[in-house]
Amino acid sequence: MKEILSAQAIIVNLASKIKLKWVAGDEDPKRPLHEVDVNDHATLIGHLNLIHNNIIQVIGKTECDYLESLDEDFRNSMLTQLFTNKTVAIILSENLPVPDTLCDYANKYNVPVLSCKADSNDVIDTARYYLHKLYSHKEIIHGVFMEVLGTGALITGESRVGKSELALELISRGHRLIADDAPEFTQIGPDKLDGRSPSLLQGFMEVRGLGVLNIREMYGDNAIKISKTLRLIIHMEKMNTKNQNDFDRLKGQTKVQQILGVSIPVTMIPVASGRSLGVIVEAAVRNYILRHNGFDASEQLIERQQQAIKNNQ
Repeated sequence: MKEILSAQAIIVNLASKIKLKWVAGDEDPKRPLHEVDVNDHATLIGHLNLIHNNIIQVIGKTECDYLESLDEDFRNSMLTQLFTNKTVAIILSENLPVPDTLCDYANKYNVPVLSCKADSNDVIDTARYYLHKLYSHKEIIHGVFMEVLGTGALITGESRVGKSELALELISRGHRLIADDAPEFTQIGPDKLDGRSPSLLQGFMEVRGLGVLNIREMYGDNAIKISKTLRLIIHMEKMNTKNQNDFDRLKGQTKVQQILGVSIPVTMIPVASGRSLGVIVEAAVRNYILRHNGFDASEQLIERQQQAIKNNQ
């Protein structure tokens, strides 16, 4: 369920960015910002617009001068439309004084008016980014999300396959933990997923036999990464007599997984006793980076073989 966004929540989340303060009006609990279409950015926040009403309206000096220039009847009609529409909050930019009429309507219709020093464009850009992050589609996937060689890699596999143990080995090799057990992925672009840990679990990892470990305290701040773009899934699969011949020995076992409509490459790693999985994961990430840059070792080998055959004919 999505968090219900209140004007107070807007202030708290944007306080360090644009220093919002509450200057007029009360909050109407019947008009929370929760069931909104985040893909339609224009309806979330924007300059004063009464035709395509923004949920959060931003009023700058230009808009204030325009309102002041109107005759009283027309201005009152516009303000009534503004405050009785789906407007949840109004933000005055550039530390503009609150017009008495605006204050009266805010108190009458229980629509909070907020003020800040930043100009209108900065307010819109900052708040739009925050709102999009808050309301974007999210998905939680069971696994361990790591930064390996600067690449966001999600380690998945069945229970007891050794995901946490592998992640611990990678951390000891200088890589960084982002989220254990329940990483949360948010779509931040057409083909881009941002992954992070739920705040309650951040920095912790559960390892069977050891219990819960505080990775930050054990390995230092550098062992933790707050968020990262997901680039690769490393899927651990136990090797047995049934599937040992399923792995392509030339190209490796790869596929694609859809997460929130974004295609993420998956590298399958067979798990068997005696294999140094930390080194294998590092190699898998390096191989992904090379393929992403257009270099494929298997294709190069095939070309060499074909050239050797031609030379021997």
